[in-house]
Amino acid sequence: MRLVTNMQNDDAMPLISIITPSYNSETYIPHAIRSVQAQTYTNWEMIITDDCSTDGTVATVQPFLKDERIKLIELAENSGPGVARNTSIEQAGGRYLAFLDADDQWLPEKLEKQLRFMQEGRIAFSFTSYMKIKKDGTDTGTIVSVPEKVDYGQLLKQNVIGCLTVMLDREKLGEVKMNPMRTRQDFALWLSLCRQGWSAHGFQEALAKYRVVEHSISSNKITMAKNNWRMYRDIEQLSLPRSLWYFLHYVILSSKKYMTK
Repeated sequence: MRLVTNMQNDDAMPLISIITPSYNSETYIPHAIRSVQAQTYTNWEMIITDDCSTDGTVATVQPFLKDERIKLIELAENSGPGVARNTSIEQAGGRYLAFLDADDQWLPEKLEKQLRFMQEGRIAFSFTSYMKIKKDGTDTGTIVSVPEKVDYGQLLKQNVIGCLTVMLDREKLGEVKMNPMRTRQDFALWLSLCRQGWSAHGFQEALAKYRVVEHSISSNKITMAKNNWRMYRDIEQLSLPRSLWYFLHYVILSSKKYMTK
């Protein structure tokens, strides 16, 4: 593992550490990085952990390291996005954590507006609405709106939290760490925080762009359903009746969502 560049915290404004895993992302990651550099809130660090890419991702990121706020970590072996995110989190110096995958983007006022929302509401865990874009970056016309608040029981029925929109206050939450499993590790973290009694607060404005890539894990509905069942039984260790109850809600709500697309 190799860490590139260093950054000192600025006490004038809270430092926001942006957690970005990358794997074979040479086509998309420049757009993600530029969307961070375009932020109106400037006290951030972006920690990119590359999960042993076999394409030109690392070489594509290298020129961006001229911006001292951007760091690059290279893992020695492919370990999955959970490990990559945790590696970035371990190196993060900010009070706040924000998550942005290598194929997604933010709108310029994302950090500024979301941080203000959290500070004014004394919120520890927030997420926002987001828009969907096609593989080529063009708009799909779809905006995913979010509820004002979600708790543990509601989250078990349907994961309404887009990872690319989440911001966490580590001073309030304490240690933040993702499950190292290869899929749904972000959902497992949201459930863990809500199980501890924290509510996730939704900011209604769409501040991020989620790229819909065909054949991705999240695009396979059967795989998603299996992963949700595993989440109930293996990770959350819910009883069989409770698992069936929440899984039924998951199926119904997911079906409604896909029917309205």
